[in-house]
Amino acid sequence: MAKSAVTLEAETRYFAEGIATVAGLDEVGTGSGAGPCYVAFVVVDATSPVGPDGLNDSKLLTPAQREALVPQIESWAIDWAIGAASAQEIDQHGLTIAQRLAAHRALAALRRSPELVLLDGKRDWLTIPDRGDLLAPDYGLAEAPPVVTMVKADRSCASVAAASVLAKVARDAKMNELALQYPQYEWETNKGYLSARHLAAIAEFGRSPEHRLSWNLSA
Repeated sequence: MAKSAVTLEAETRYFAEGIATVAGLDEVGTGSGAGPCYVAFVVVDATSPVGPDGLNDSKLLTPAQREALVPQIESWAIDWAIGAASAQEIDQHGLTIAQRLAAHRALAALRRSPELVLLDGKRDWLTIPDRGDLLAPDYGLAEAPPVVTMVKADRSCASVAAASVLAKVARDAKMNELALQYPQYEWETNKGYLSARHLAAIAEFGRSPEHRLSWNLSA
């Protein structure tokens, strides 16, 4: 593979400030019309070398490139974990809380709890809201580490890019599995996103239990 297009520059700045462990966090599947959303954490520390060759935002890689990177990421990271929230949970709780549930499931699976999380994007959906905010319940989750949001972090920060790859490969595998159960929607190709053929299949066959029933899924 080519040289990695991402670096540990951002993570290293926090190590210099005394932060021992930094986790990149990214999500995939939130914009899909069917299937779960997935998140992944990849934890690094000051001893971590530059990421695997070819590491980049998962959206810029081919499926074969992403799959080849998975074992390299798992060996490179000092810890990693993946979490998911189902389509039913997205319908029940709303997308933001479902993302948070998925992320806290992944956090609970980590052996090395990060001291800081780098989160791709502008919005912090990981941090538990004020307990007094009845519109944003915490569902009994534990406290999350401090979060720093970074726009396009998956294209600059190695830990976040690695998280994007793990989440994408895991979700794609799940959608391929669901496609065997619901072949009419061609999820092995569209991964649950609302392509023209997917929308036509919904119009013909109706929605499956794996569709997000609270969403507008019409053409």
